Amino acid sequence: MFSLILVGLLINKIGFFHQQTSDDLTSILLYVVSPCLIINAFEEPYSPKRIQQFLLTLFGIILFYLVDIFIARIVFGKIKDTALSRVVQYGSVYSNAGFMGVPLASSLFGSQGVFFAAASLAAFNIFNWTHGVKLFQPKQNQLDHKAALQKVVLNPNIIAIVCGLLLFSMSIKIPFVINQAVKYVGSVNTPLSMIVIGNSLAGIKFSRKMLNSKILLALVMKNLFFPVIAIMILEFLKISGIAFYTTVVMDACPVAGIVVLFTLQARGNPRQAITLMSISTILSLATIPLVFAISKI
Repeated sequence: MFSLILVGLLINKIGFFHQQTSDDLTSILLYVVSPCLIINAFEEPYSPKRIQQFLLTLFGIILFYLVDIFIARIVFGKIKDTALSRVVQYGSVYSNAGFMGVPLASSLFGSQGVFFAAASLAAFNIFNWTHGVKLFQPKQNQLDHKAALQKVVLNPNIIAIVCGLLLFSMSIKIPFVINQAVKYVGSVNTPLSMIVIGNSLAGIKFSRKMLNSKILLALVMKNLFFPVIAIMILEFLKISGIAFYTTVVMDACPVAGIVVLFTLQARGNPRQAITLMSISTILSLATIPLVFAISKI
């Protein structure tokens, strides 16, 4: 998978990848390809045990989101630079679960991995469009709860999860032609996601000025510390097997790229957000295998 990132980097260097192309492919991956992959993963015979494991996993994920948010607020909440404070708080908590986590889960564990990855996606969208959005809003502005709810409910991945659960619980089979189309679209998720990530990394120019102690601490917390907390919580809840490993991998993914978008929407300088996201993604080439190894101890 990481070799596919190199393919994206090389495509960028020879001039085949332009910014508009990257933006369009990102939208297609998040709002078309990923939902197809999720629906395909739920098209299996109903199993009460699997539904129970799915709900228990979702509870565990919500629990460590709450823990992570609490710790991040304590560690970074008193930083005088408001822009930096919100970037490191957000970045240390939220993973690139949809764009990088789902392809990883699919490659490692197939449709069963995507099935349990859907729990991480559901929790991410709930917290991202409530707590995440609120972080980047001025204190005098109240969070528009109706708008936040719409963002969660109308997200194509959430819709796909709901549809998938209905298909799974009622053992409904999608017509063959539609089913094949969904499978074909979903199958491009892993290679295309990695190539787009490689393209985004190609344009980054690193310097010492990009780093400060708060960014470094956020990197350690996101890439190592919080995933280890997730492992402890999942083990405490006695979640095991593919549900356990998929959730660990999803949480070990680097900083969510949407931190840059939120920063721009808040009229902030995106340099710190881009630095955090980019370095976290590069470090994840080593930290994801490391976290996965720790989870097997």
